[in-house]
Amino acid sequence: MKIVIAEKPSVGRELAKVFGATRKKDGYIEGKGYSFTWAFGHLLQLAPPQEYGFIGWRRQHLPMLPKKFKLAIRKIKTKDGLVEDPGVRKQLDTIKMLFDEATEIIVATDAGREGELIFRYIYYFLKCKKPFKRLWISSQTDEAIKEGFRNLKPGTDYDTLFNSAHCRSESDWLVGMNATQALSISAGNRSVLSLGRVQTPTLAMICSRFLEIKNFVPQTYYQLAIQLDKDGQLFRAMSIANFSKKEEAQDLFDKIEDVASGFPNGGKILSVEAKPRKEPPPLLHDLSSLQQEGNKKKGFTADQTLSLLQGLYESKLITYPRTGSRFIGDDVFAGVPALIEKLKDHKDFGKQAQFLSTAKLNKRSVNAKKVTDHHAILPTGESAYQLSGDKQAIYDMVVGRMLEAFHQECVKEITKITVESGSVFIANGTVIRSAGWRSVFNESDEEKKDEENPALPKVKAGELLPVVNKAFMEKQTKPKPMYNEASLLKALETSGKDIEDEELRYAMKDSGLGTPATRAAIIETLINREYIIREKRNLVPTPKGLAVYDVVKDQKIAQAELTGQWEKRLEEIRSGASVADFKAEITEYTKEITNEMLLAGNGLAAKLAPPAPVAPATAAPAAEGQ
Repeated sequence: MKIVIAEKPSVGRELAKVFGATRKKDGYIEGKGYSFTWAFGHLLQLAPPQEYGFIGWRRQHLPMLPKKFKLAIRKIKTKDGLVEDPGVRKQLDTIKMLFDEATEIIVATDAGREGELIFRYIYYFLKCKKPFKRLWISSQTDEAIKEGFRNLKPGTDYDTLFNSAHCRSESDWLVGMNATQALSISAGNRSVLSLGRVQTPTLAMICSRFLEIKNFVPQTYYQLAIQLDKDGQLFRAMSIANFSKKEEAQDLFDKIEDVASGFPNGGKILSVEAKPRKEPPPLLHDLSSLQQEGNKKKGFTADQTLSLLQGLYESKLITYPRTGSRFIGDDVFAGVPALIEKLKDHKDFGKQAQFLSTAKLNKRSVNAKKVTDHHAILPTGESAYQLSGDKQAIYDMVVGRMLEAFHQECVKEITKITVESGSVFIANGTVIRSAGWRSVFNESDEEKKDEENPALPKVKAGELLPVVNKAFMEKQTKPKPMYNEASLLKALETSGKDIEDEELRYAMKDSGLGTPATRAAIIETLINREYIIREKRNLVPTPKGLAVYDVVKDQKIAQAELTGQWEKRLEEIRSGASVADFKAEITEYTKEITNEMLLAGNGLAAKLAPPAPVAPATAAPAAEGQ
């Protein structure tokens, strides 16, 4: 009997359906020579400290450095405390029974780092020695599944992927367990103060930005503007200089000669520059870029977008969603024209699909060297109908981005007119000559919002034009905006560096904070820890989060770039780098941050203590412990 193990029941049932297996058993389905079973996500995890003899939270135990990590069954909370999940134990017994009977084991957990970890932990916990093969697919369509089963890979091909996942798991345990206990102990054990390899530098980014805004002192400055008339077409020009002194700005403002003052001179055109600019289409979506777009356009949290994408994936409508790549190889590109062809009758995208079916497709997103486990997210070509409003919105983002990515460049004309009228002024304007990829969604608001002159008149150097109006403006400098989920996800890609260029950001993805598949969970963890809250669309630290940040802000555990370097090391392990070297380095790092936290938390207890209530004069003293 061939045993296929999936990551969760819904996927196991779908695989069984494709093969025509219909006999339902307790925890698996069998038929046609196969048995299809499943995990429920992570059934096993690294054992907690007490299983290595570290009983209680005690300073003398730190740092806790187990010589060999153990696996433990996932636990659930009950009135008696944390206990083994009986459902997990039962399913593990079922999987063991099937593995014992297996002539061949086929791994069908998600084709990625965490999916590999889920299977390997089960495999090693059950002390299974049988060889296994790997199903590696990027789509859940019936044809993709059948093709994947025809081309199963040796399980050993993914040993380095498991090594990377296992090192991630162990490093998170070492840093999280030790730093959390150290800070909580040094703060007087008033509450659990959770720290983590990725969550703490993420918290630091949010708190740092919040405090920067809170402490920002706006500076007043002055700007001048003039409105000129070219044969009845009005356009606006702004002073090149910003003035810090009102008197200086007022003096120049008075020198501007407008129509109201008799127009003796007006505005002289000093120069005219008109340059075409080609704007390449955006890259295809990966998980992170889709989460950012979902947040910007629909206000979805990162976690909501991931959940919606997972549902579309399991409904066979899109390819694997937890990808960190925004590129496809030539083999996948060969199928893109057929995907576009199927969209010709689409109510929103039909016109653009019709155009692209006869045009030469842009290949900016085609680069096999930049595809890792999975290529960028694409529609599968399966018909989508009766989707919920939220699923439809995300699905349209995937389909629309595919059309954008393979579309033509957007060609603009950027015009800059320099004018002299008592001072030097600049008028900037942009005209789209060929919309290209921007015609897919036909969105131009972002382009227009900062433009005073979408289209400028034709003028020549040396011309003298009437100044029909002038304005004296008092402005104030503004701080950076608060992080929302879109901007935070963007910052996590580059360990907090402000990089707008999407290809440069992509180049830094291996040294960002977390991975596209884990960043949504990081945000949710910080909310569950009561370190941050959602305030409208912004992510705002709580007093508890700020108190923790105040203690850790100068420590290694809060340094985004350092954590990003660990993420890069994990990617290198996946390519065959030394596991032993990484473990030695993370052990030394754990010792350092544990010592830092034991020293850092002394002043934290007072910050976390709730204010003492003012009792009425006649009130009895509160009972101890209340």
